[in-house]
Amino acid sequence: MDQATDRRKLIEDVKVANDHLSDAIDNDEPIHVISHLDADGLAAAGILGGALWRRNANLHLRVQQWMDEKIVAEIQSLHPSLTVFTDMGAGYLDILSTRLPTYRIIVLDHHQKKGEVTENIVTVNPHEHGFDGSKEISGAGVTYLVAQALDSSNMDLAGLAVIGALGDQQDKFEKRSLGGLNLEIVKDAEKSGVLETCTDLQFFGRETRPIHKALAYTTTPFIPGISGEEDKSLSLLLHLNIKPKIGDRWRALRDLSSEEKRTLCSALSDHMVAKGVSEHVLNLIGRVYTLVNEEPWTPLRDAREFSVLLNSTGRMGRPSIGVAITLGDRRAAVDEASTILENYRHTITRNMNWLMEKPDRIREMRSIYLVQGEGFIDEKMIGTLASILSTTLPSWNKPIIAYAAVSEKGVVKVSARTLARMTEKGLNLGKIMGLAAKRFHGEGGGHDIAAGAQIPFSSVDDFVELVDELIYRDVSEVFAEG
Repeated sequence: MDQATDRRKLIEDVKVANDHLSDAIDNDEPIHVISHLDADGLAAAGILGGALWRRNANLHLRVQQWMDEKIVAEIQSLHPSLTVFTDMGAGYLDILSTRLPTYRIIVLDHHQKKGEVTENIVTVNPHEHGFDGSKEISGAGVTYLVAQALDSSNMDLAGLAVIGALGDQQDKFEKRSLGGLNLEIVKDAEKSGVLETCTDLQFFGRETRPIHKALAYTTTPFIPGISGEEDKSLSLLLHLNIKPKIGDRWRALRDLSSEEKRTLCSALSDHMVAKGVSEHVLNLIGRVYTLVNEEPWTPLRDAREFSVLLNSTGRMGRPSIGVAITLGDRRAAVDEASTILENYRHTITRNMNWLMEKPDRIREMRSIYLVQGEGFIDEKMIGTLASILSTTLPSWNKPIIAYAAVSEKGVVKVSARTLARMTEKGLNLGKIMGLAAKRFHGEGGGHDIAAGAQIPFSSVDDFVELVDELIYRDVSEVFAEG
């Protein structure tokens, strides 16, 4: 089947979802939207929430970390006319179909499907039509397609879909650009006048922060000895004769001349080679996505920075602040989110330093590296750290399996990450996590390159052993190659 046909079939699913939403809106029926708490999920919540708000829909919106019995019980108790899951739900179709067989449900998701779709459930999922949901379109992107079908004026929400895709690190195409269906969404955002793109150095806070702070805040790529280290970043600039200030004003990345940028890029490249992370030197330069309607000097101007701001609110337990921003709050919510972001950055640096302090905190097994939170790492942060580790240490040719305890629920949250060379060999972490979690009465799923699970705490050792075995069975030739 050619890509044009695949896209047409995806859009047919979008139309079905749109028809259900339109009927609920026209009949003033309660619509409950449940979205994931990461940047992609919060962007998706903002897109659908904004689109429904414009239609004066009877909307109830909330954010969750995962599907569990509590969510099912709430739906049963409130009995909404229509429940819409955004950036989540595809991995829980069996639960939805079994526990909520008479409830109207729409699932707008880009994760791999687990379970069968029953008559009461409408899904829009790229995997059903030959598109890779791990890099070609995000949950926010899928939600945008439905919002745009609901009303063409919602094209201005394409900027949020770009933010969601970048938050899910889908910039895996040439020069860290978005591709696939995401590229179409980028073009919509440009057409609507909310986005401009160019190629430049990739530092976090390139629009807003002093250069040394932008360097220190950069974690993709994570630059050992620079990321999280403002003093060392400032020393590097001084060593290179790059003035961090002109008079009393700190300079931002955009203030540097082309020659200064070349000098800085060359020095960082040499530093990364010396630190053994040369594979990610190319990630220093890439596609920049600027949200032109956002105020300069704010963390909302650069789409990647916007995505990290959103992610921080979710990971630090304040997702409502992120939702408020996606729905247009540009005052108190942004100020509060900026403070949350500072704490988030400090938490990442503290956790990374803790992991690196002792070699046994990252344990090598036959086919995985195991990261154990040991009560130090919060379960909402474990996925972020797994992502950083998987892209920071390219010499590690094994997936990262990281977990942290959720004590009050008696479970552990597991995050799994790998590199493209492993998925190209046939590794599918989403399927492995789903299979292993089911064996121990848990839930799991996700993408081939990034996945997760929640399992009973008492089963964690056996779960890890099984995951190690399943990964080895799938891609043993990779380990044989060394």
